[in-house]
Amino acid sequence: MEEKAENRCRWLNIRLKPEEYKTLETRLGKTTFQTMSEYHRALLMGKPVTVLTRDQSMDEVLQELVLLRKELNPIGNNLNQAVRNINAAHGFPDPRLWSTLLEVIHGKLEPAMSEIRDRMKNYADLWLQKLKAEKA
Repeated sequence: MEEKAENRCRWLNIRLKPEEYKTLETRLGKTTFQTMSEYHRALLMGKPVTVLTRDQSMDEVLQELVLLRKELNPIGNNLNQAVRNINAAHGFPDPRLWSTLLEVIHGKLEPAMSEIRDRMKNYADLWLQKLKAEKA
């Protein structure tokens, strides 16, 4: 048989000072709960409350990745425009257009990609060192 879901029909009213309410709001913001009711029910019923923590050591890595993405986006856009123009050429495109495109790729995209690869390797090494330190 199917279980019948019960609606919550009982109210629990409490009064708080503004500072107390602000503290609860701040704590709610650090959890995975979406509403104040869910959070308080979990606290009152002794259920586990998952608190999100932020690894501030990764801030520099994330900032660097955002900059790399900003650097790569215009290069990718230029590449897409070049390929679109070549494909829009009536008939068969001139081989010189393709060689020019390949030069652009080699000149702009390759250095950026190798720089990203190097940085990602450095960040991966740092991350792995951190994991090894935590396990020790």
